[in-house]
Amino acid sequence: MEIKIFDTTSELGQAAARDAARIINEAIDERDAAYVIAATGASQFEFLDALSQETIDWRKVVFFHLDEYVGLPESHPASFRRYLKERVVSRVHPRSFHFLDGEADDVDDECRRVGDLIAQQTIDVAFVGIGENGHLAFNDPPADFDTEDPYIVVNLDDACRQQQVGEGWFKSLAKVPAQAISMSIKQILKSRNILCIAPDLRKAEAVRASVELEVSPMHPASILQQHERVTLYLDRHSSSLLK
Repeated sequence: MEIKIFDTTSELGQAAARDAARIINEAIDERDAAYVIAATGASQFEFLDALSQETIDWRKVVFFHLDEYVGLPESHPASFRRYLKERVVSRVHPRSFHFLDGEADDVDDECRRVGDLIAQQTIDVAFVGIGENGHLAFNDPPADFDTEDPYIVVNLDDACRQQQVGEGWFKSLAKVPAQAISMSIKQILKSRNILCIAPDLRKAEAVRASVELEVSPMHPASILQQHERVTLYLDRHSSSLLK
């Protein structure tokens, strides 16, 4: 795991975007297409803004969705589909974006549908973050490190749901959905490269656990220690507890 620390989230976002663009462009040069997993949340704002300014032939880029709330309409400000359409699709117009429909009549079928699509591809790079509770995607502790399914329906713990309130996506804990569709840990780890963007002081303890403690389902993002090509982008706040 390579760790890069920056003074500001703007510098962090720009550096991560440069690295992401290099990986995407190398994939396009290699096989005329790039396959990318996109994350959401407040931690990704500066990164996605910077990435949209990079020189990339977006017509050759295919995106997959990392996670989505179950039952939340796309019109809701916290909808990840809405977030990604506004911050990725409308800006760069990729070849395609395989969204997760959290409003599907059968979310297990939806997991299988998108899971079958991603299983056909080699993912060049996954953009992820680390939750305040250490989650990776919506794999809250104790995370399932063993399932082979690309996407799973998960129950969100209170710490995860409270983070969404704290970031301003919902007005109260009661408004946050109790379940989500999440990419599984094993599917994330199949990515050739993982860029983990985790700024902010409120992430400091989770970052420390992910980097310095033993790999454990109780600290889901600690599994990144076992991947050969992970870069962790931190600011001086989120890195403040690292030894």
